Amino acid sequence: MLRKLKFTIKSFALWELIQGLRLTGKYLFARKITVQYPEEETPRSVRFRGLHALRRYENGEERCIACKLCEAVCPALAITIDSDQRADGTRRTTRYEIDLFKCIYCGFCEESCPVDSIVETDLSNYAFLKRGENILDKNKLLAIGDKYEARISAYREEDHPYR
Repeated sequence: MLRKLKFTIKSFALWELIQGLRLTGKYLFARKITVQYPEEETPRSVRFRGLHALRRYENGEERCIACKLCEAVCPALAITIDSDQRADGTRRTTRYEIDLFKCIYCGFCEESCPVDSIVETDLSNYAFLKRGENILDKNKLLAIGDKYEARISAYREEDHPYR
């Protein structure tokens, strides 16, 4: 009986509404935490996975040896690789494509690569304006890797203790 009376009083007094207003009042005058996006960026972990890139060795040769492990491990089937054997007997890719609409940015391709060729950079601001730009081919991936190699190396060095 007492429990029913307590419930009736709380429901007529709009107890839940008062609790909600109290919580709103608590944060109404607190310091705001708003990021002014284009001018400021939120801090990101060194383990953030963004746009893909293919890396090169210091002598300029591409690292990818066409082992196709990244293609095999990709759960979304976003990577397509074709390979050919060179005159010197080494195997290299003739076609390396990543469909970014299919990609789920899991990082499995990066982890499976034995020569650290494919990496996911910290780049998160990219857009596609035309049909087909979502598919990054080998030349685009190498260009991204060349452009941001210093940044990629720095992030890889910071991330090294976690690997």
